Amino acid sequence: MRLMKKIILPLLLSTSALTANAADDFDGLKQAIAGKHRAAEHKARDKYRHPEQTLAFFEVTNDLTVVEIWPGNGWYTEILAPYLKTNGKFIAAQFSPNAELPYHKNTAQKYIDKLKAQPNLYGKVELSVLEPPEYLQIAPDNSVDRVLTFRNVHNWMASDQAAIVFKAMFAALKPGGILGVVEHRSNNLKPQDPKAASGYVSEDYVIALARNAGFEFLAKSDINANNKDTKDYPEGVWVLPPALSGKDKDRKKYLAIGESDRMTIKFIKPTGLKAALFGNGLSRL
Repeated sequence: MRLMKKIILPLLLSTSALTANAADDFDGLKQAIAGKHRAAEHKARDKYRHPEQTLAFFEVTNDLTVVEIWPGNGWYTEILAPYLKTNGKFIAAQFSPNAELPYHKNTAQKYIDKLKAQPNLYGKVELSVLEPPEYLQIAPDNSVDRVLTFRNVHNWMASDQAAIVFKAMFAALKPGGILGVVEHRSNNLKPQDPKAASGYVSEDYVIALARNAGFEFLAKSDINANNKDTKDYPEGVWVLPPALSGKDKDRKKYLAIGESDRMTIKFIKPTGLKAALFGNGLSRL
């Protein structure tokens, strides 16, 4: 079955209509991270998400074309969009604004509203749609340098879509391009729940998903590790911040633990014959 449908939304604002504003241009990653435009609640999470170290590990520089998968409320968009604005390109593969799921639809609209509210920062952001299994082409085949995804693998597993999403990310990357994955990390010694109901996924499982899609493993890092996370919560990872799904129940305990223990792994799309063996694009899905 060919699943080649795509939605590439038009630029939210005409780039020719943007007013140049030097204060909104960031030559360095540190500048973008420290920018006053970032929400205070987002900056407060830097100690758990380590954006400078994470993006450096994924070899993100400001002259690349970068896709972020399901950017949510724009935590990383606040960093990547202005950082890439002048010399690179930032593509947000977001939910569809016409999605059937209310959460997806509402999230997409809020994200679009966020971009429109600050055109000097976000006017050059390009939007594509990832709604598996129908919409999978996050960018033209073999066109981007980096694809980044933060804590999304468990969602794709829950809907049995992880394999085809990894293939879609493989298709979008240029040969030699890098896939960067951050995900809640389970214990490799425990059998992996294929639905990832707890929100935790083993490194071995993610590596297998990537390899089955055609990627080669490059390296992993403990940049986002948290050894206080016991990973044994009946309600799953969402009892920890920032979700704190239990609200006041054991709140101090979970705040003391902090955000989840996370794997940080990078993969490469091989060049030459190896890439050709896995096909170009989604025609085999």
